Amino acid sequence: MAHDEANRPPPGLIASLGLVTRNAIALLLNRLELAALELAEVRNHLLQLVLVFALAVLLGGFALIYATVTIVYLAWAAIGWVILPIITAVFLLFAIGLILYARALIRSGKLSLPATMAELKSDRDMLV
Repeated sequence: MAHDEANRPPPGLIASLGLVTRNAIALLLNRLELAALELAEVRNHLLQLVLVFALAVLLGGFALIYATVTIVYLAWAAIGWVILPIITAVFLLFAIGLILYARALIRSGKLSLPATMAELKSDRDMLV
């Protein structure tokens, strides 16, 4: 059997093109499968980010409402209207902190496709 394969002539142009096409399709399907796996992981991280953000907004809103009413009630007799700009500044600092936290989650790379992008880059480099 091995002797028959050694005596077989090399494949022709059409057969070689068929092999190249088959390999290219297999490579494309492989990359699509990798992208699908990574997109599923990104979807999970995105859902986690949305859930954390929604809970932070909801719970923070309730806490801020109750805390604000309590602080204004207690401080109004001592400092009057000055308590309102103070509370506004505190709220602004908390909002900036939450925005920075959300940016850090996004920049951590959990929403990217690193393996797929690396494979596509290596494929491009190999073909060029």
